[in-house]
Amino acid sequence: MVSDKEDNRKVKSINDSLTECMRIVKHEDINGGSRLFGGRLMQWMDEAAGICAMRHSGSVITTAAIDNLQFKKGAYIGDIILLSAKITYVGRTSMEVRVDVFMEEMKTGIRYALNRAYFTEVCIDEDGKPLPVQYTIEPETVAEKAEWEGALKRIEMRKARRTEGY
Repeated sequence: MVSDKEDNRKVKSINDSLTECMRIVKHEDINGGSRLFGGRLMQWMDEAAGICAMRHSGSVITTAAIDNLQFKKGAYIGDIILLSAKITYVGRTSMEVRVDVFMEEMKTGIRYALNRAYFTEVCIDEDGKPLPVQYTIEPETVAEKAEWEGALKRIEMRKARRTEGY
């Protein structure tokens, strides 16, 4: 976790940039198997992560990495999709955003998990060079602290994969 001695940036609440988007699956979103095309869902997730990161940082961002993208269940024409994005970690120039995707049953309102992924978003200037993130977060709950620790592990795994050539 970030301490005040190490980091002089202003702190924003995780909820300050919480981003929720709703979509309805249409014909143009369907693949050859009559389900939601995975690439379309990834596009929606990337947009939600980007909006969340821009809201947190107040900067232009770019997606640098996506971790743990897992498809758990399919969606079909007419299904209501909820995308929920929140900041889980803030580094010097990058942020990690967790995006959870749910299918909401129209008749009951019950939500089923479809997907989850972690996006690394980097603040950039007009030339595409990394900029420092102006705001940090201070995880407060047990879940927020666990997400921060998980982000540190994912960062180390990405570094290891890069050194191994992946």
